[in-house]
Amino acid sequence: MSSAGSTFRPRLTKRLLPSRRVRLAVRVGAIICAFAVAAAFLQATGRSVPTVFGAMWNGSFGSAYGQAQTLLAAVPLIFTGLAVAIAFRMRLWNIGAEGQFYLGAFGASAAAYAWPDWPGILLLPVMMIGGMIGGALWGFVPGALRARLDVNEIVPTLLLNYVAILLVDYMVHEVWSDPQAFGFPLGKTFTDGATLPTLGNTAVHGGAIVAVVACVIIFVVLGRTVWGYRVRVIGENARAAHYAGFPIGRNIVVVMMLAGAMAGLGGMVEVSGVVHKIQANISPGFGYTGIIVATLARFSPVIILPTSLLFGALVVSGNELQTVGLPSEIVLMLQAVILLFALAGELLVQYRIQWRPGTPAPATEELSESELQAAASGSPSIEAG
Repeated sequence: MSSAGSTFRPRLTKRLLPSRRVRLAVRVGAIICAFAVAAAFLQATGRSVPTVFGAMWNGSFGSAYGQAQTLLAAVPLIFTGLAVAIAFRMRLWNIGAEGQFYLGAFGASAAAYAWPDWPGILLLPVMMIGGMIGGALWGFVPGALRARLDVNEIVPTLLLNYVAILLVDYMVHEVWSDPQAFGFPLGKTFTDGATLPTLGNTAVHGGAIVAVVACVIIFVVLGRTVWGYRVRVIGENARAAHYAGFPIGRNIVVVMMLAGAMAGLGGMVEVSGVVHKIQANISPGFGYTGIIVATLARFSPVIILPTSLLFGALVVSGNELQTVGLPSEIVLMLQAVILLFALAGELLVQYRIQWRPGTPAPATEELSESELQAAASGSPSIEAG
């Protein structure tokens, strides 16, 4: 209620220490709101909401086959999500996970084609190393540019994606092409030694275990080691890190190479565990979806696991929608809306909304005199709108 001459206006008050409960509520709320928006859109366009969501559930979790496919789709997202999360610990935006994923597939395939007669116990570790080296080299370039020339990493990582995709396309068409592929852009099929084993009688391959182990290792390295502490300090306050004697430039390069190595390992797992060959368009956008996964997980290596599972289900459910005559772009809309609500929800994580009595500001003025004085004194409250 408002009194005469005054009205209640919303203000944002800075939270001194956002709780984990608030952070979790915002993440869950972002997902719920995204599905609510999608339902409203489907209803407005004459689509049956139960039919669409039912098809998505059946395609992802409704059967043993769908569950296996969801896990297979989640594995590369774990690696690309880690690639983004590692870089962000130093406040670097790694938009190049897609290209690093391709270079990892390139490095792993080079090893598979070079030593096809090796047993799996020797060849698979070499392929993993080759994939990680390929991704790390693709992360080295923007890292070195940022460390030596202070070039923002966003543009180089983004542009290198296209270079990596075209490089793999060239190798598939000109060097590793399969003569029995009838002109399709497919490489030669790997030997049994270059193929990851499956888990039991399922289609899920051993790369799922590698992904979980990678999350645990990255969590320990970034959160429980001295080097991880230095990375966080450099990201949060580079000037303080400089005065503390931390080698900023070298750590930037190492972080970007580690991020690239994780995406490259994902590329190796994909070619060795799923397609069993190198091919053009090996990624439907795993690197870019990894950005959404890492953002929704707040760049936590552990939270990336369930978040990747969610987005893996979305990827698989898109295929199921096509079988019932519905556009798979519904999934892309859901991914975008989830990211939008997650980013908007950060406002509620950092601030709480409070309604306080006050008088409306004149239409010709941006801030009243009292507001200017409050801003000059460092008051934690700012206007919401």
